[in-house]
Amino acid sequence: MLRSIIYGMLEKMPSPQGHPLEGEMLQGTLDLLILQTLVLGPAHGHTIAHVIEQRSEEVLQVEHGSLYPALHRLENRGWIASFWGTSENNRKARYYRLTAAGRKQLLEHTSRWDRLVRAVNRVLRPAEE
Repeated sequence: MLRSIIYGMLEKMPSPQGHPLEGEMLQGTLDLLILQTLVLGPAHGHTIAHVIEQRSEEVLQVEHGSLYPALHRLENRGWIASFWGTSENNRKARYYRLTAAGRKQLLEHTSRWDRLVRAVNRVLRPAEE
């Protein structure tokens, strides 16, 4: 079940020395972050990326080459819907909003994420015997 959430979407994470490190995210992580961001209300892609970066204290850098395919994938699944609006800069922009099906998926993804984190922590930090 958890095996289905692993795939090779790249993210850039700054190292303690400030140099970007290339790493692989778990499948569904970006989807989960997008869905969670849209709980706040409709947003366009740039805002979604900015919120994820800010909330992660700049640890997660969302590349447009990963963001927009994820947005299209989520829209094709019916988890988000899009509409055209005007951005803060008075430009035409596609906005995304969470659907009822997306809210359901967010709960399921969050539950799976929590189980995955607990499982990884059990391996990384085994109980003292």
